[in-house]
Amino acid sequence: MKFFKVGFVLLCVVGMCISSVAFAADTIKVGQITALTGDHAAYGQAEHDAVQMAIEEINATGGVLGKKIELVVYDNKTRPEDTVNAARRLIEEDKVCAIIGPNGSGMHIASAPIVNNSGVSQIGTLPTNPLVTVDEKGNTRPYNFRICFLDPYQGEIIAFFAAKELKKLNAALLYDVSSEYSQGLREFFLLGFEKYGGKVVLDEGYRGGDIDFRAQLTQIANTNAEVLVLPNLGKDMALIIKQARELGMKDIIFIGGDAYGEFMWEIAGDAMENSYWVSHVAPDDETLAPFFASYKKMFNKECSEFMNGVLAYDCAYWLADAINRAGSDDPAKIRDALESTKDLKLLHATITMDEQHNPKDKDAVILIAKDNLGRFFTKVKP
Repeated sequence: MKFFKVGFVLLCVVGMCISSVAFAADTIKVGQITALTGDHAAYGQAEHDAVQMAIEEINATGGVLGKKIELVVYDNKTRPEDTVNAARRLIEEDKVCAIIGPNGSGMHIASAPIVNNSGVSQIGTLPTNPLVTVDEKGNTRPYNFRICFLDPYQGEIIAFFAAKELKKLNAALLYDVSSEYSQGLREFFLLGFEKYGGKVVLDEGYRGGDIDFRAQLTQIANTNAEVLVLPNLGKDMALIIKQARELGMKDIIFIGGDAYGEFMWEIAGDAMENSYWVSHVAPDDETLAPFFASYKKMFNKECSEFMNGVLAYDCAYWLADAINRAGSDDPAKIRDALESTKDLKLLHATITMDEQHNPKDKDAVILIAKDNLGRFFTKVKP
């Protein structure tokens, strides 16, 4: 695939990085907030690359409404406060018509007041907490959207898979008490697992940033837990898995949500083998092969954090479609077009928005960790 060559300018302003596609002609400005540094940098870099690739492809075929898309990117450093600052700057100074990212639920919840008060849509790549698109009273946030399924759904999928597919009815949990994502996924797993006849024999917490989990794991080892559910993000999960095996927990099965990343093998090594992970896509899906080939050609590396890359790429195409259907870069019209999305065929799925700005009826993929890769195991829809 041939790509339109564009120049990226990297600036550092008030502790945040901006990359902007420079064009002489009139452009349509789109923002992206992603973690280029901090705990989620592996996820965020893949999202940045994939959105950049999608926009270069779109611009190479004429852009949107006869204009090129100009991408303005801020690094949120995996912090809610930097996400808020980035959203405010994109809207007030850069005058973007919509924002893609970031991937974390807590960061979207933090920036929701900014985008909704300003009337500029924010599209989440992988923020799965329900409060990303609805407020505490259950009202839909008008300018918040997402392309991923939600924690209630994936929490139930983990519960269903453990109890019904693996036939394991005794589970332990180890979750991050400081993470909205982790707390939400834990809550919905607990509800589902009991419904499917399972029992949680130990429910342990830790705080994000911890690196030693041996005390909690020792307690888990002294139970009859058959599975250890890890509703977490980032390197924490890999450290937990590594330390569990080092403590002699050879038979327990690890199951996690949609935060699996190939970087985890660098930390946990062979301890990752035969763990299971809920996913939105499988890297060995043949329909994704052109994306991975183009990504490798453009960036001279594999798209290791494939969930983030594929969903961010599809967010860019979804937004371009909405701008086209809106016939304008007016943020209010773009919001209406995003909300009315129906049967839009993207790379990884065909999406239709529900009344709470979530994609309807997406299948979940279960990955199994094998030979340094997450591989397709099965599809699940409880």
